[in-house]
Amino acid sequence: MADRAATNLVPMTNPRSGLSSHALVGELNARYDKFVVDLLGVLAYGELSAFERLSSDARFSPTLHDRAVLGRMAVAEFAHFEAVSAELARTGIDVELAMRPFQASIDSFHDRTRPADWYESLMKAYVIDTISGDFYQAIGALLDDSTREVIAAIQPTAEANAVLEDRLKRMLADDPRLASRLALWGRRLVGEALTQAQRVGLEHSFLVGLMADGGADTAAAAETPAAQAQVTELMAQLTKNHSRRMSRLGLTA
Repeated sequence: MADRAATNLVPMTNPRSGLSSHALVGELNARYDKFVVDLLGVLAYGELSAFERLSSDARFSPTLHDRAVLGRMAVAEFAHFEAVSAELARTGIDVELAMRPFQASIDSFHDRTRPADWYESLMKAYVIDTISGDFYQAIGALLDDSTREVIAAIQPTAEANAVLEDRLKRMLADDPRLASRLALWGRRLVGEALTQAQRVGLEHSFLVGLMADGGADTAAAAETPAAQAQVTELMAQLTKNHSRRMSRLGLTA
């Protein structure tokens, strides 16, 4: 896969990377391209899984309106999957091969966070979509223009997030007893999601690789205090944003 990435991808330049005395320009581009392939691979499978999850959860909606809301979200997630797939195909990368390394870990995440009912399904959709949006926005600053445009295109819309937030508020107002259960569920979801993102990003090197100097050895860069601090700072910001959203719902994060 790495060899294929180095030969088939359109050359890209990481906007954060400078030229290193220890690596040729071609090596820097090949390494960055591999990071981007891994990033797009995990995003593609994440969007495909989101489509499957929302399509399935829609069946348990208490009203036809709620079913339509989740149905529209599922359609949007599949469109996001197609956008990421198109970018991978444009650069000569097999989409299935790019997704395959991340299938087991993403499936495991959804197995661990399987909702018990409609209320937990809706909270999961809201938490995962909003955290994903924050992550996409943060990582976009580290990418080349073409990849950044793809990341921007798959951002959850403010309108979709507002619809979910409004539905959750009405649901909590109708049954205040849900507050403690959904607050606990939200904390579990954000913990699992951030742990998953950090683990997958570090295991496959793209998280540290995109943040670190493109001329540095990736394995060594992952162990440096500066690289670890950047990842920790990103996770802390995602947690802080989640806490603000839970406060708007009247829940304790």
